[in-house]
Parts: sequence; structure tokens; C-alpha cells
Amino acid sequence: VQLQASGGGLAQPGGSLRLSCAASGSIFSINVMGWYRRAPGKQRESVATVTSEGTTNYRDSVKGRFTISRDNAKNTVYLQMNSLKPEDTAVYYCYAIIRTSYRGTWYDYWGQGTQVTVSS
Repeated sequence: VQLQASGGGLAQPGGSLRLSCAASGSIFSINVMGWYRRAPGKQRESVATVTSEGTTNYRDSVKGRFTISRDNAKNTVYLQMNSLKPEDTAVYYCYAIIRTSYRGTWYDYWGQGTQVTVSS
């Protein structure tokens, strides 16, 4: 199983970026998908999560600005980031809780990380 993230880059304050993360491989089902980030000198923090039923959760600092969504048919999760702030600058990692068989164990899988830089 692999998670491939894309969509990072440079944005100005107030701008927007959209991240995508596609899971591929021997996947039976996916439970939660989400995004974490790690800023320089800081600990990794959860940004947003979405369950297979579509229930979402956000950290307070991104509520109202970021939107997480997923396409279950494509095993893909998205993060639409609007009204970006310099403090959103970080490496963003996608993750998913996946099992590869009907009675299999659920495991966490992580993408490779994509850099988001917010600067004028």
C-alpha cells in the first residue's frame, strides 16, 4: 500500500492551495483519512481527518479556512486550504487507516510529505 501526496507549493498570505493524496495497492477498505503537518522546530500536529462516512474533524486554528474531503471510489483524500497564513507553513503528511483483507488488521499508512510555504 502506498500513499502519494501532491499539491504543495508556495502561496501568498490569504491565498489558497489544494492538497491531494491517493492510496493505492492491495486495499480492502479505508477507515479514517487525514492530514498532519510539521512546522520547523515544532511537533507534528493533526490538521484534519475524515471518516469513511464523511465525518470531519479539524484543529481549531484551521476551522473555517480548510476543508477536508475524500473520494472513496478513488481512495483519495483532499485538503482545500484557503485564507492561508504564514503559520500554516509546514510539511503536510497524509495518512490513512487501511486494512488489506476482510479480517485483516487495521494499519496506519503515511504519505511522503509535501511542503506548503506561505509567504509574501
